[in-house]
Amino acid sequence: MPFQPFIDYLLLEKHYSKLTVKAYEKDLNDFLTFLSATYQTQDMLSVNYPEIRNWIVNLVDQKISNRSINRKISALNSYYKFQLKVGDITGNPLSKHKALKTSKKIQIPFSEAEIASVLDELNFDSSFEGIRNKLIIELFYSTGIRRIELVEIQLNQIDTSNQTLKVLGKRNKERIIPLLDSVMETIQQYLKARITLENITDKNHFFLTQKGVKIYETLVYRIINDYFSLASTKVKKSPHILRHSFATHLLNQGADLNAVKELLGHSSLAATQVYTHNSISELKKVYLKAHPRGQKN
Repeated sequence: MPFQPFIDYLLLEKHYSKLTVKAYEKDLNDFLTFLSATYQTQDMLSVNYPEIRNWIVNLVDQKISNRSINRKISALNSYYKFQLKVGDITGNPLSKHKALKTSKKIQIPFSEAEIASVLDELNFDSSFEGIRNKLIIELFYSTGIRRIELVEIQLNQIDTSNQTLKVLGKRNKERIIPLLDSVMETIQQYLKARITLENITDKNHFFLTQKGVKIYETLVYRIINDYFSLASTKVKKSPHILRHSFATHLLNQGADLNAVKELLGHSSLAATQVYTHNSISELKKVYLKAHPRGQKN
């Protein structure tokens, strides 16, 4: 593999997730394909900025979004920074590149009523899949974990005596999240149902399919989308929207921003502040109701 040293660096030194590294590798291979087709070369170490700029133009012509193009260039930039670090090149061809402008994506969270409609009003049957699906929704909403974090949960990461979940986040950073009593009840139900599965292949993974193998990301997405399609008219219904709802609802109820940051596993407050825009309207209601000059006569 042409990028193996770089991939090893991302996995072993930077502690990037396998999913992120896979995305980086795909972006690099896409650029390599472009170089080969356009310039009849695969020598990425001799590339100058004009060749990269032509790739960007090519991506724009393909109607690739600016956000996706920026991600690809970011992967390429990381690769050249690595090559500079190990001494294979003397300068980074992307050192003066400026990212393409992107519009801010506003993620609209589910309302508390929509969450309640799914968890309290929809019928989750008592089968293995019914209990598992309910637990997946409860865990997303009560912990704010990412989809990949949920998929990778191991049995030993759940401490039933202390009612906590240990999560391995980005770059293998650990965080401990408390679990609600209601979630613990569903966990106990799920564990009983899990034992009844035949031919469990992935014994250590917590969430399994009916066939006894580790649950996969597209199935998790489908579960969330299917259930919330019955209760919400929002265009996007995904695990990330549940994570967004978790953070927004906590902030609406007055939770400390730093506490929410720790629960989400963010490395900086800037990342958490993305979730605060939805709580502004709620804050405004409280402010107008509480402030002596805000009350209408």
